[in-house]
Amino acid sequence: MKKGVLLNADISAVISRLGHTDQIVIGDAGLPIPATTTRIDLALTRGVPGFLQVVDVVTQEMQVENAYLAEEIVKNNPQLHEALLVLLTQLEQRQENQIALRYISHEAFKEQTKQSRAVIRSGECSPFANIILGSGVTF
Repeated sequence: MKKGVLLNADISAVISRLGHTDQIVIGDAGLPIPATTTRIDLALTRGVPGFLQVVDVVTQEMQVENAYLAEEIVKNNPQLHEALLVLLTQLEQRQENQIALRYISHEAFKEQTKQSRAVIRSGECSPFANIILGSGVTF
């Protein structure tokens, strides 16, 4: 059995195949997922698992270089936005690198998901609870 915190085989496989600049998405229950992109559906019921919980576990296994958020999260989900910024700051400290954070429109965000290796669907049911994580290198 795996010793790390991430036990999901599909997510582990995607992360292990990421190269520098590859991207994965962690989304809420309502984010549209392109038909051509790998879907990893974790949603069990409303709020389970939560978005932040999924981001926390995934980023313990993934080296993150940059991230995209929909600019709408700032006004429409400020509490989640603040909690996410705290999580990303903690990740920067753990990884000992700065994570370039970019805000784009929700429409541009949805277009960008088409470039991702996978979309991980959480059970989150709050607005704009989505992030695109860009893979870095560990050296």
